[in-house]
Amino acid sequence: MTTDPNRPLRLGFPVKVMGVPGLKSSDTRRWQKDPHLKCSLEHLDLVLDYLKKVEIDMYRLSSDIAPYATHPDMPQFHRQVEESDAELVAFGKKARELDIRLSFHPSQYVLLNSPNPELTRKSIWDLSSQAEMLDRMGCGPEAVLVTHVGGVYDDREAARARWLDGYAQCPEHVQRRLVLENDDIRFSAADVLWITERCGVRCVFDYQHFWCLNPERLDMRDTFEKFLATWPDGVRPKMHFSSPRTELREVKRKITPKQREAAMAGKAAKSKELTRAPVKATARVKTVLLPPIWTGHSDFTNPFEFATFMRTMEGLEFDVMMEGKAKDVSIIKLRPDLLRYAPDVAARFGIHPDDAEEMAAAEKALEDGVGAEQEPDVDEGGLVAAPEEEMA
Repeated sequence: MTTDPNRPLRLGFPVKVMGVPGLKSSDTRRWQKDPHLKCSLEHLDLVLDYLKKVEIDMYRLSSDIAPYATHPDMPQFHRQVEESDAELVAFGKKARELDIRLSFHPSQYVLLNSPNPELTRKSIWDLSSQAEMLDRMGCGPEAVLVTHVGGVYDDREAARARWLDGYAQCPEHVQRRLVLENDDIRFSAADVLWITERCGVRCVFDYQHFWCLNPERLDMRDTFEKFLATWPDGVRPKMHFSSPRTELREVKRKITPKQREAAMAGKAAKSKELTRAPVKATARVKTVLLPPIWTGHSDFTNPFEFATFMRTMEGLEFDVMMEGKAKDVSIIKLRPDLLRYAPDVAARFGIHPDDAEEMAAAEKALEDGVGAEQEPDVDEGGLVAAPEEEMA
């Protein structure tokens, strides 16, 4: 799959399908039930059918579709990628026939810059397994593995340089697919550009992360152009977009027996906490309302924010992985919004006025109700617990 300059830009989403209840993205059974990549691919075959139906042409595969494939203590699972060769070939062929662009984004526990050589070795194993799956699918160079620089480990320069060492240890089929993304709390776009100048790794620009972490005060358009320039001719770059959560966060907090006893005696200390409802003296848990964390992804994409970004990047060619927590549903909502508020931007994604009726019907169907993903996304660095320091 090479770049066709006349092909509309793509919109995609990560992993979990929200628009159809029960549509699985991987085999999630525990090891005692002998889960397998073959079973994951059966689930994903149905996902491809769904993507075709709703006309979404980019999709991020779960990094867990080959369960326990690199678990050091479970050798019985280590050959499942090889064992699934025929199924991977068939899946890749179907994705190409449907013109669906695929990718992986390994978890935050996959680190090439860890000071622990064993963790680096295990990370390279994980990357190798996922790159092998894309190779067996017959995917072209547009199918990538997205990763971050990793942890700071109290020495930014050393951690940044150590990523280069980890990258050098990766086999060719990993280096060929690996792309490096700027993050929101540790390594900025400037750090990513510093690394790619030294090893040539491709770069993926994340819009929300750029706002969260840009101490160098780089210009967004100029930086984005530099990221796109790391991709070879004939391969369309991709980038990530999300709007930040703006609503109050609900956090459950336990009430200690001592606090409860004081409250029942009428001696509770006055609290400035904002709570969802008055807290009863006998309560054991309270729901506290807190301000948003700007690294968190919103359920849906702000269409005005997205349209402004796309107009800022007029004349550039790239696909967009939308990281709203409502996943596919966020795209189903965004497309008619663009047609309504920014038809010039909608047209870049192949959305035109004669699609209005169909998209309005899809938008109306959302009123039946859907649920947003509650688990933190792999890109929500400020919300995800880190391994070791591992991302301290």
